[in-house]
Amino acid sequence: MSAWLLPDHIADVLPSEARHIEELRRELLDTARGYGYELVIPPLVEHLDSLLTGTGEALELQTFKLVDQLSGRSLGVRADTTPQVARIDAHLLGRQAVTRLCYCGPVLHTRPERPHATREPLQFGAEIYGHAGREADLEALLLALDCLRAARVEGLTVDLADARIPRALLAGAMVDAQVLNAVHAALAAKDASALAQLTKGFAPAAREGLRALIRLYGGAEVLDEAEKALQGSPGVREALSNLRWLAERLEGVRVVFDLADARGWGYYTGLRFAVYADGAGDAVLRGGRYDGVGAVFGHKLDRERPAVGFSLDVRQLARATAARPLRAAIRAPWSDAPGLRAAVAALRARGETVVCVLPGHEDEIDEFDCDRELTEAAGQWVVMDRHHRKPSTQ
Repeated sequence: MSAWLLPDHIADVLPSEARHIEELRRELLDTARGYGYELVIPPLVEHLDSLLTGTGEALELQTFKLVDQLSGRSLGVRADTTPQVARIDAHLLGRQAVTRLCYCGPVLHTRPERPHATREPLQFGAEIYGHAGREADLEALLLALDCLRAARVEGLTVDLADARIPRALLAGAMVDAQVLNAVHAALAAKDASALAQLTKGFAPAAREGLRALIRLYGGAEVLDEAEKALQGSPGVREALSNLRWLAERLEGVRVVFDLADARGWGYYTGLRFAVYADGAGDAVLRGGRYDGVGAVFGHKLDRERPAVGFSLDVRQLARATAARPLRAAIRAPWSDAPGLRAAVAALRARGETVVCVLPGHEDEIDEFDCDRELTEAAGQWVVMDRHHRKPSTQ
Protein backbone atom coordinates (compact mmCIF):
# COMPACT_ATOMS: atom_id res chain seq x y z
CA MET A 1 0.00 0.00 0.00
CA SER A 2 1.31 3.44 -0.93
CA ALA A 3 2.35 5.66 1.97
CA TRP A 4 0.57 8.49 0.19
CA LEU A 5 -2.82 6.77 0.00
CA LEU A 6 -5.43 8.80 1.88
CA PRO A 7 -8.09 7.26 4.17
CA ASP A 8 -11.41 6.25 2.64
CA HIS A 9 -13.73 9.20 1.89
CA ILE A 10 -10.92 11.70 2.52
CA ALA A 11 -9.50 13.55 -0.48
CA ASP A 12 -7.25 16.41 -1.49
CA VAL A 13 -8.97 19.40 -3.07
CA LEU A 14 -7.14 20.42 -6.25
CA PRO A 15 -6.88 23.97 -7.63
CA SER A 16 -10.00 24.14 -9.81
CA GLU A 17 -12.32 22.69 -7.16
CA ALA A 18 -10.59 24.62 -4.38
CA ARG A 19 -11.16 27.89 -6.25
CA HIS A 20 -14.84 27.00 -6.70
CA ILE A 21 -15.24 26.12 -3.00
CA GLU A 22 -13.48 29.29 -1.86
CA GLU A 23 -15.64 31.51 -4.07
CA LEU A 24 -18.76 29.82 -2.68
CA ARG A 25 -17.52 30.25 0.90
CA ARG A 26 -17.04 33.98 0.39
CA GLU A 27 -20.45 34.38 -1.26
CA LEU A 28 -22.20 32.51 1.55
CA LEU A 29 -20.51 34.50 4.30
CA ASP A 30 -21.14 37.79 2.49
CA THR A 31 -24.83 36.89 2.13
CA ALA A 32 -25.11 36.09 5.85
CA ARG A 33 -23.34 39.35 6.73
CA GLY A 34 -25.91 41.18 4.62
CA TYR A 35 -28.57 39.90 7.05
CA GLY A 36 -26.55 41.05 10.07
CA TYR A 37 -25.00 37.70 11.04
CA GLU A 38 -21.70 37.85 12.94
CA LEU A 39 -18.92 35.40 12.06
CA VAL A 40 -17.60 33.07 14.77
CA ILE A 41 -14.77 30.51 14.47
CA PRO A 42 -15.12 27.71 17.05
CA PRO A 43 -12.15 25.39 17.68
CA LEU A 44 -11.74 22.18 15.70
CA VAL A 45 -11.29 20.13 18.90
CA GLU A 46 -12.82 20.44 22.37
CA HIS A 47 -12.97 18.42 25.55
CA LEU A 48 -15.27 15.54 24.72
CA ASP A 49 -17.71 16.16 27.57
CA SER A 50 -18.20 19.75 26.37
CA LEU A 51 -18.35 18.92 22.67
CA LEU A 52 -21.07 16.29 23.10
CA THR A 53 -23.10 18.00 25.84
CA GLY A 54 -26.76 17.96 24.87
CA THR A 55 -26.20 16.11 21.58
CA GLY A 56 -27.71 12.81 20.55
CA GLU A 57 -26.21 9.38 20.07
CA ALA A 58 -25.89 9.88 16.31
CA LEU A 59 -23.46 12.79 16.74
CA GLU A 60 -21.43 10.88 19.31
CA LEU A 61 -21.01 8.00 16.88
CA GLN A 62 -19.84 10.46 14.20
CA THR A 63 -17.20 12.04 16.47
CA PHE A 64 -13.52 11.09 16.38
CA LYS A 65 -12.03 10.80 19.89
CA LEU A 66 -8.44 11.32 20.98
CA VAL A 67 -6.42 12.00 24.12
CA ASP A 68 -4.94 15.42 24.91
CA GLN A 69 -1.19 14.94 25.42
CA LEU A 70 -1.10 18.01 27.70
CA SER A 71 -3.94 17.22 30.11
CA GLY A 72 -4.69 13.56 29.54
CA ARG A 73 -8.35 14.39 29.01
CA SER A 74 -10.48 13.01 26.20
CA LEU A 75 -10.91 15.33 23.23
CA GLY A 76 -13.28 15.18 20.28
CA VAL A 77 -12.90 16.48 16.75
CA ARG A 78 -16.14 18.29 15.96
CA ALA A 79 -18.59 16.47 13.71
CA ASP A 80 -21.06 19.39 13.73
CA THR A 81 -20.46 23.07 14.50
CA THR A 82 -24.01 23.90 15.63
CA PRO A 83 -23.55 22.76 19.28
CA GLN A 84 -20.37 24.83 19.49
CA VAL A 85 -22.14 27.95 18.26
CA ALA A 86 -24.93 27.33 20.80
CA ARG A 87 -22.23 27.17 23.50
CA ILE A 88 -20.78 30.48 22.31
CA ASP A 89 -24.20 32.14 22.42
CA ALA A 90 -25.15 30.71 25.81
CA HIS A 91 -21.89 30.61 27.72
CA LEU A 92 -19.59 33.25 26.20
CA LEU A 93 -21.84 35.97 24.77
CA GLY A 94 -24.76 35.66 27.18
CA ARG A 95 -26.75 38.33 25.38
CA GLN A 96 -30.37 38.96 26.24
CA ALA A 97 -31.18 40.37 22.82
CA VAL A 98 -31.45 38.50 19.53
CA THR A 99 -28.07 37.18 18.36
CA ARG A 100 -27.28 36.20 14.78
CA LEU A 101 -24.17 34.06 14.24
CA CYS A 102 -22.66 32.33 11.21
CA TYR A 103 -19.66 30.09 10.67
CA CYS A 104 -17.78 28.17 7.99
CA GLY A 105 -15.17 25.54 8.74
CA PRO A 106 -14.29 21.86 8.39
CA VAL A 107 -15.91 19.09 10.43
CA LEU A 108 -14.85 15.45 10.55
CA HIS A 109 -17.09 12.37 10.48
CA THR A 110 -16.18 8.82 11.46
CA ARG A 111 -18.38 7.57 8.60
CA PRO A 112 -19.75 9.26 5.45
CA GLU A 113 -23.35 10.43 5.92
CA ARG A 114 -24.41 9.04 2.53
CA PRO A 115 -22.87 7.14 -0.38
CA HIS A 116 -19.93 8.94 -2.02
CA ALA A 117 -19.97 11.72 0.62
CA THR A 118 -16.77 13.07 2.11
CA ARG A 119 -15.94 12.48 5.77
CA GLU A 120 -14.52 16.02 5.91
CA PRO A 121 -17.34 18.41 4.97
CA LEU A 122 -16.77 22.15 4.93
CA GLN A 123 -19.77 23.19 7.00
CA PHE A 124 -21.37 26.58 6.55
CA GLY A 125 -24.25 27.57 8.82
CA ALA A 126 -26.24 30.43 10.28
CA GLU A 127 -28.14 30.52 13.57
CA ILE A 128 -30.49 33.08 15.10
CA TYR A 129 -30.97 32.99 18.88
CA GLY A 130 -33.41 34.74 21.19
CA HIS A 131 -36.70 34.87 19.22
CA ALA A 132 -39.27 32.10 19.56
CA GLY A 133 -41.70 33.43 16.95
CA ARG A 134 -42.19 32.33 13.39
CA GLU A 135 -40.58 35.55 12.17
CA ALA A 136 -37.17 34.02 13.00
CA ASP A 137 -38.18 30.82 11.19
CA LEU A 138 -38.94 32.89 8.11
CA GLU A 139 -35.66 34.80 8.33
CA ALA A 140 -33.70 31.55 8.50
CA LEU A 141 -35.54 30.23 5.45
CA LEU A 142 -35.09 33.43 3.44
CA LEU A 143 -31.39 33.61 4.29
CA ALA A 144 -30.96 29.95 3.33
CA LEU A 145 -32.58 30.55 -0.05
CA ASP A 146 -30.59 33.72 -0.67
CA CYS A 147 -27.38 31.83 0.13
CA LEU A 148 -28.25 29.20 -2.47
CA ARG A 149 -29.17 31.86 -5.01
CA ALA A 150 -25.84 33.60 -4.37
CA ALA A 151 -24.21 30.24 -5.10
CA ARG A 152 -26.15 30.07 -8.40
CA VAL A 153 -28.09 26.95 -7.39
CA GLU A 154 -31.11 26.50 -9.65
CA GLY A 155 -34.44 24.67 -9.47
CA LEU A 156 -34.97 24.97 -5.71
CA THR A 157 -37.59 22.97 -3.83
CA VAL A 158 -38.25 23.63 -0.14
CA ASP A 159 -39.49 20.67 1.91
CA LEU A 160 -41.25 21.78 5.11
CA ALA A 161 -42.21 19.79 8.20
CA ASP A 162 -42.74 20.42 11.91
CA ALA A 163 -41.39 18.23 14.70
CA ARG A 164 -44.35 19.16 16.92
CA ILE A 165 -46.78 17.18 14.75
CA PRO A 166 -45.40 13.64 15.29
CA ARG A 167 -44.49 14.63 18.84
CA ALA A 168 -48.11 15.58 19.57
CA LEU A 169 -49.33 12.26 18.18
CA LEU A 170 -46.81 10.34 20.29
CA ALA A 171 -47.53 12.29 23.49
CA GLY A 172 -48.53 9.89 26.24
CA ALA A 173 -47.27 6.79 24.45
CA MET A 174 -45.58 4.68 27.13
CA VAL A 175 -42.77 3.20 25.03
CA ASP A 176 -38.98 3.20 25.31
CA ALA A 177 -36.56 5.18 23.17
CA GLN A 178 -35.82 2.20 20.93
CA VAL A 179 -39.48 1.91 19.91
CA LEU A 180 -39.71 5.68 19.40
CA ASN A 181 -36.67 5.55 17.11
CA ALA A 182 -38.26 2.72 15.14
CA VAL A 183 -41.54 4.64 14.82
CA HIS A 184 -39.77 7.72 13.48
CA ALA A 185 -37.73 5.59 11.07
CA ALA A 186 -40.93 3.96 9.77
CA LEU A 187 -42.50 7.40 9.31
CA ALA A 188 -39.49 8.70 7.39
CA ALA A 189 -39.43 5.59 5.19
CA LYS A 190 -43.24 5.72 4.66
CA ASP A 191 -43.34 2.08 5.83
CA ALA A 192 -47.02 1.57 6.66
CA SER A 193 -46.71 -2.10 7.60
CA ALA A 194 -43.83 -1.50 10.03
CA LEU A 195 -45.66 1.46 11.53
CA ALA A 196 -48.82 -0.60 12.03
CA GLN A 197 -46.84 -3.29 13.84
CA LEU A 198 -45.00 -0.80 16.05
CA THR A 199 -48.14 1.14 17.05
CA LYS A 200 -50.64 -1.65 17.53
CA GLY A 201 -50.60 -1.04 21.28
CA PHE A 202 -51.03 2.74 20.97
CA ALA A 203 -54.24 4.64 21.67
CA PRO A 204 -56.53 4.55 18.59
CA ALA A 205 -56.29 8.30 17.94
CA ALA A 206 -52.49 8.24 18.03
CA ARG A 207 -52.32 5.11 15.88
CA GLU A 208 -54.62 6.50 13.20
CA GLY A 209 -52.92 9.91 13.27
CA LEU A 210 -49.48 8.37 12.72
CA ARG A 211 -50.80 6.24 9.86
CA ALA A 212 -52.29 9.38 8.30
CA LEU A 213 -48.90 11.13 8.40
CA ILE A 214 -47.45 8.70 5.86
CA ARG A 215 -49.78 9.92 3.12
CA LEU A 216 -49.50 13.58 4.07
CA TYR A 217 -46.87 14.52 1.50
CA GLY A 218 -47.25 17.00 -1.37
CA GLY A 219 -48.36 20.56 -2.02
CA ALA A 220 -50.51 22.99 -0.06
CA GLU A 221 -53.47 20.58 -0.16
CA VAL A 222 -51.57 18.43 2.37
CA LEU A 223 -52.20 21.03 5.07
CA ASP A 224 -55.96 20.94 4.44
CA GLU A 225 -55.94 17.15 4.60
CA ALA A 226 -53.88 17.23 7.80
CA GLU A 227 -56.33 19.59 9.52
CA LYS A 228 -59.09 17.07 8.91
CA ALA A 229 -57.11 13.92 9.71
CA LEU A 230 -55.35 15.27 12.82
CA GLN A 231 -57.94 17.64 14.23
CA GLY A 232 -58.09 15.87 17.58
CA SER A 233 -54.38 16.27 18.32
CA PRO A 234 -53.42 19.23 20.55
CA GLY A 235 -50.87 21.64 19.12
CA VAL A 236 -51.13 20.32 15.56
CA ARG A 237 -53.34 23.15 14.33
CA GLU A 238 -50.79 25.78 15.40
CA ALA A 239 -47.97 23.87 13.68
CA LEU A 240 -49.98 23.57 10.45
CA SER A 241 -50.87 27.27 10.57
CA ASN A 242 -47.19 28.13 10.97
CA LEU A 243 -46.24 25.98 7.97
CA ARG A 244 -48.92 27.63 5.84
CA TRP A 245 -47.79 31.12 6.90
CA LEU A 246 -44.17 30.34 5.99
CA ALA A 247 -45.00 28.76 2.64
CA GLU A 248 -47.04 31.79 1.58
CA ARG A 249 -43.96 33.98 2.04
CA LEU A 250 -41.47 31.92 0.03
CA GLU A 251 -41.23 33.26 -3.51
CA GLY A 252 -39.57 31.82 -6.57
CA VAL A 253 -39.31 28.27 -5.20
CA ARG A 254 -41.44 25.15 -5.17
CA VAL A 255 -42.76 24.32 -1.68
CA VAL A 256 -43.78 20.82 -0.59
CA PHE A 257 -44.71 19.35 2.77
CA ASP A 258 -43.68 16.03 4.29
CA LEU A 259 -45.42 15.80 7.65
CA ALA A 260 -44.08 12.29 8.30
CA ASP A 261 -40.43 13.35 8.01
CA ALA A 262 -39.34 13.13 11.63
CA ARG A 263 -35.57 12.95 11.19
CA GLY A 264 -33.80 14.58 14.11
CA TRP A 265 -36.94 14.24 16.24
CA GLY A 266 -34.91 14.30 19.45
CA TYR A 267 -33.21 17.57 18.43
CA TYR A 268 -35.71 19.70 16.53
CA THR A 269 -38.53 21.35 18.47
CA GLY A 270 -40.56 22.96 15.68
CA LEU A 271 -39.99 23.85 12.03
CA ARG A 272 -37.81 21.50 9.99
CA PHE A 273 -36.81 22.21 6.42
CA ALA A 274 -34.65 20.85 3.64
CA VAL A 275 -33.84 22.45 0.30
CA TYR A 276 -33.32 20.40 -2.84
CA ALA A 277 -31.92 21.48 -6.21
CA ASP A 278 -32.52 20.06 -9.66
CA GLY A 279 -30.10 17.24 -10.35
CA ALA A 280 -28.46 17.37 -6.92
CA GLY A 281 -29.99 14.19 -5.47
CA ASP A 282 -29.89 14.65 -1.70
CA ALA A 283 -30.79 17.93 0.01
CA VAL A 284 -28.19 20.68 -0.42
CA LEU A 285 -29.22 22.37 2.85
CA ARG A 286 -31.08 21.39 6.04
CA GLY A 287 -32.25 23.33 9.06
CA GLY A 288 -34.99 24.04 11.53
CA ARG A 289 -35.86 25.17 15.04
CA TYR A 290 -34.10 23.72 18.08
CA ASP A 291 -35.17 25.79 21.09
CA GLY A 292 -33.25 25.35 24.31
CA VAL A 293 -30.15 23.93 22.63
CA GLY A 294 -27.91 26.21 24.70
CA ALA A 295 -29.54 25.53 28.07
CA VAL A 296 -27.14 22.69 28.86
CA PHE A 297 -24.23 25.13 28.76
CA GLY A 298 -25.47 27.07 31.79
CA HIS A 299 -26.78 30.28 30.27
CA LYS A 300 -25.78 33.31 32.33
CA LEU A 301 -29.39 34.54 32.28
CA ASP A 302 -30.60 31.16 33.56
CA ARG A 303 -33.09 30.60 30.75
CA GLU A 304 -33.36 28.63 27.58
CA ARG A 305 -32.63 30.39 24.30
CA PRO A 306 -34.92 29.87 21.33
CA ALA A 307 -32.87 29.04 18.24
CA VAL A 308 -33.39 28.38 14.54
CA GLY A 309 -30.86 27.94 11.76
CA PHE A 310 -29.45 25.81 8.98
CA SER A 311 -26.24 24.34 7.64
CA LEU A 312 -24.80 22.94 4.42
CA ASP A 313 -21.63 21.33 3.11
CA VAL A 314 -19.82 23.77 0.82
CA ARG A 315 -17.96 20.90 -0.85
CA GLN A 316 -21.25 19.19 -1.70
CA LEU A 317 -22.63 22.53 -2.87
CA ALA A 318 -19.66 22.96 -5.22
CA ARG A 319 -20.47 19.63 -6.85
CA ALA A 320 -24.11 20.68 -7.27
CA THR A 321 -23.28 23.94 -9.07
CA ALA A 322 -21.71 24.70 -12.42
CA ALA A 323 -17.96 25.22 -12.58
CA ARG A 324 -16.94 28.86 -12.38
CA PRO A 325 -15.15 30.60 -15.27
CA LEU A 326 -11.43 31.12 -14.84
CA ARG A 327 -10.41 34.35 -13.15
CA ALA A 328 -9.26 36.99 -15.63
CA ALA A 329 -5.58 37.77 -15.32
CA ILE A 330 -2.73 39.70 -16.92
CA ARG A 331 0.25 37.85 -18.35
CA ALA A 332 3.57 39.58 -17.73
CA PRO A 333 7.11 38.73 -18.86
CA TRP A 334 9.88 37.91 -16.46
CA SER A 335 12.46 40.62 -16.98
CA ASP A 336 14.71 43.07 -15.22
CA ALA A 337 13.55 45.79 -17.60
CA PRO A 338 13.22 49.21 -15.90
CA GLY A 339 9.76 49.94 -14.63
CA LEU A 340 8.38 46.40 -15.07
CA ARG A 341 8.39 45.53 -11.38
CA ALA A 342 6.71 48.82 -10.50
CA ALA A 343 4.07 48.30 -13.22
CA VAL A 344 3.27 44.81 -11.92
CA ALA A 345 3.05 46.04 -8.33
CA ALA A 346 0.70 48.87 -9.34
CA LEU A 347 -1.62 46.46 -11.17
CA ARG A 348 -1.74 44.07 -8.20
CA ALA A 349 -2.45 46.98 -5.87
CA ARG A 350 -5.53 47.73 -8.03
CA GLY A 351 -6.77 44.17 -7.45
CA GLU A 352 -5.56 42.66 -10.72
CA THR A 353 -4.04 39.17 -10.92
CA VAL A 354 -0.70 39.36 -12.69
CA VAL A 355 1.04 36.09 -13.64
CA CYS A 356 4.73 36.51 -14.39
CA VAL A 357 5.86 33.89 -16.90
CA LEU A 358 9.15 32.33 -15.86
CA PRO A 359 11.78 31.72 -18.59
CA GLY A 360 11.16 28.50 -20.52
CA HIS A 361 7.53 28.16 -19.34
CA GLU A 362 5.78 30.44 -21.81
CA ASP A 363 3.18 27.88 -22.93
CA GLU A 364 2.12 26.39 -19.59
CA ILE A 365 -1.58 26.33 -18.69
CA ASP A 366 -2.78 27.36 -15.25
CA GLU A 367 -5.98 28.24 -13.40
CA PHE A 368 -6.23 31.77 -14.81
CA ASP A 369 -7.57 33.22 -18.03
CA CYS A 370 -4.74 35.51 -19.13
CA ASP A 371 -6.84 37.57 -21.51
CA ARG A 372 -4.45 40.55 -21.29
CA GLU A 373 -0.71 41.00 -21.49
CA LEU A 374 1.69 43.51 -20.04
CA THR A 375 3.80 44.78 -22.93
CA GLU A 376 6.46 47.46 -23.33
CA ALA A 377 5.56 50.12 -25.90
CA ALA A 378 7.49 53.34 -26.48
CA GLY A 379 9.23 52.95 -23.11
CA GLN A 380 5.97 52.43 -21.21
CA TRP A 381 4.51 49.23 -19.79
CA VAL A 382 0.98 48.92 -21.20
CA VAL A 383 -1.75 46.30 -20.62
CA MET A 384 -2.82 44.97 -24.03
CA ASP A 385 -5.82 42.84 -24.97
CA ARG A 386 -4.19 39.55 -26.05
CA HIS A 387 -6.89 38.76 -28.61
CA HIS A 388 -7.13 42.12 -30.37
CA ARG A 389 -3.61 43.41 -29.68
CA LYS A 390 -4.80 46.82 -28.56
CA PRO A 391 -4.59 48.65 -25.23
CA SER A 392 -7.02 47.20 -22.70
CA THR A 393 -9.69 49.46 -21.23
CA GLN A 394 -9.96 47.40 -18.04
